[in-house]
Amino acid sequence: MRTAFIGFSALLLATAAVWAPTATAQTPRDTIVMAKSIDDMISLDPAESFEFSGSEVISNVYDRLLIADPLKRGELTPQLAASWEVSADGLTYTFRMKPNLKFHSGNAITAADAAYSLQRAVILNKSPGFILTQFGFDKDNVADRIKAVDATTLTIRIAKAVAPSFFLNCMTATVASVVDSRLVQTNAGADMGNTWLKTNSAGSGPFRLRNWTASQSVTLEANREYHGGAPKMNRVVIRHVTEPQAQRLGVEKGDFDIARDLGKDQIAAISGNQQLKIVQGDLGYIMYVAMNQKHPILSKPQVREALKWLIDYEGIERDLVRGTYLPHQSFLPKGFLGAIEDRPYSYNVAKARELLAAAGHADGFTITFDVRARQPETDIGQAIQASMARAGIRVEIIQGDGRQVLTKYRARNHDMIMVQWGPDYFDPHTNAETFAMNEDNTDNARSKTLAWRNAWDIPDMTRRTLAAVEERDTAARTATYVNLQREHQQVSPFAPLLQQIEVAVMRRGVDGFIIGGTFGSTLYHQLTKN
Repeated sequence: MRTAFIGFSALLLATAAVWAPTATAQTPRDTIVMAKSIDDMISLDPAESFEFSGSEVISNVYDRLLIADPLKRGELTPQLAASWEVSADGLTYTFRMKPNLKFHSGNAITAADAAYSLQRAVILNKSPGFILTQFGFDKDNVADRIKAVDATTLTIRIAKAVAPSFFLNCMTATVASVVDSRLVQTNAGADMGNTWLKTNSAGSGPFRLRNWTASQSVTLEANREYHGGAPKMNRVVIRHVTEPQAQRLGVEKGDFDIARDLGKDQIAAISGNQQLKIVQGDLGYIMYVAMNQKHPILSKPQVREALKWLIDYEGIERDLVRGTYLPHQSFLPKGFLGAIEDRPYSYNVAKARELLAAAGHADGFTITFDVRARQPETDIGQAIQASMARAGIRVEIIQGDGRQVLTKYRARNHDMIMVQWGPDYFDPHTNAETFAMNEDNTDNARSKTLAWRNAWDIPDMTRRTLAAVEERDTAARTATYVNLQREHQQVSPFAPLLQQIEVAVMRRGVDGFIIGGTFGSTLYHQLTKN
């Protein structure tokens, strides 16, 4: 049940009596206070959440059948499942559940809960639903294809055989989180509990959701009965702080234990502070510019290519984000199977002008550009605005918070937009599917990938991307992704810019922060403070 939020100031007062004067920070000893921009959070329902911040929280509140080991990229680790096996025909996956595990409510975790959770995600078919529906599930067949044979045995029968590692990696995505079916059904209403789960939790993970106040804070409380070992801290409070400088000042003063969004200048400024330390981790997050193909000018191939030549990739990395992002111009993140590091584009105004003239726009044109109102996106957006102006492109920047920008993008109502994409699981299809597939370009399509959001109709590339997941020969599969990326770089309405390096600045004495390669594998349960 949702409980009232105790504000941060009240929390400090309530715990002041147990502070010691030698504490490394001014926050309560049993609490980690984290500064992070969380204005992208729209829902905390695992079947709906498809944003970085929300999915990170969900991964600390819910368990899945198995997870991608955040410390050993590419390795799968059992969580609620004790084991799994694949049938000889590659169509049926059987999971054996660990016995005697419980949800936060005290209800026993059974195979029926796992079946209900996956069925529910398919039936609701919210933004992350395609991760499951791509295996042939729909609202009419999912009850037959995903079944609890008994309390500890779950069977999943997919429509056609794929590389087993691909299917299993999809089961590590946050959409595959297991919810407490009895608790959800008690609060179901007409939407299978979606409204209730937006702001409540029904999980079994190391933390339970105490409160989420949009664009303000999230409070998580430790699950002392967690089967993987109780968290070291009693609570984690995530404070919404958008300005990197405010995060820097807060972590320096001890108002925050961890700051997550410091930029190049702030990191340089604190480098000599002995009370702070910097922890880094590789992320698969790709920042990119996208061009809506519904726009009559942006739909011209020469214009798409011209805009790619009008981005100063090197200048953006050097002057704005060095140390927090790396230059990257392909849709697969570095470290994934088949990822390439080709960087075919650089800033070339003359070449761009030639292409614009060939497209009939020698004098340029005016275009709107949606950008999230936070750093470094604001500075990068302005840099792109200035560089495109040299070729006569008049860019009108529209700033909004994370929810506003994403909602507009998902409705295909943008002209040009700059956002980030993070992989849902450790398999190349996680990005190939969304950047290089669009099975139905109509407004009411079932699968709404990034290619769909930009109205990019690509039947042939979609067919080849789909075929890649059926290829069991690793070398052949790798070659397919290499070729797809190189073609994508040349013809797509996407201009990948950067791959993020996660940089967390922490107070001395704070340890155990696990930075995963996806938004679903950044974990809090090992955090400690002394």
